[in-house]
Amino acid sequence: MLTLGIVNTYDRIKVLDAHYRAIARAAPICYAFGFSLALFDFPFRMTADELVDYVADKTTIGESGKFLRLLHEKRKLFVFDLPKKGFQAQFGTVVVTSSKPEDKHSITPEALVNEILRHNRSFLLLIGLGHKGLPKHLFKMASHHLDITGNGVSLETCTAIGCIPAYLMGLVHAESRKTVSWGN
Repeated sequence: MLTLGIVNTYDRIKVLDAHYRAIARAAPICYAFGFSLALFDFPFRMTADELVDYVADKTTIGESGKFLRLLHEKRKLFVFDLPKKGFQAQFGTVVVTSSKPEDKHSITPEALVNEILRHNRSFLLLIGLGHKGLPKHLFKMASHHLDITGNGVSLETCTAIGCIPAYLMGLVHAESRKTVSWGN
């Protein structure tokens, strides 16, 4: 299982446009590429059903919540407080996404895809929502740090939300095609 985890670093009390717009943008990406969506530390005090309705009511992005609703129906939408000691085990290995990965934890997109395909491992890919990026203590909680660009280029949150799943699944599909034997 691959999960895109969005960590709110904006206001944790007041709901901002950025909160529900990022969720609405992430849902079709997750749905299209087979990812689950996990939201951490968002200021919503509502059930998942209420959250889906709220987002659908607030924006037309993602076909007015259609893909968020589909993720929820498929049990691929999760809402949590930010864990203090460790992320939920069902998500697998934690990967922070950053333009400045620590060398000892750095993993390339190709190496990550190798782990997905060869070892059927699950990963939680964390993206920070807000100008501060991911909180530094999450870097210590993550086994891997991924710079999707490979060049240290910092991406805006919604750009990263689109780029990371698309790039990884592009590599997955390319690797899968290599193993297909034509003409047999």
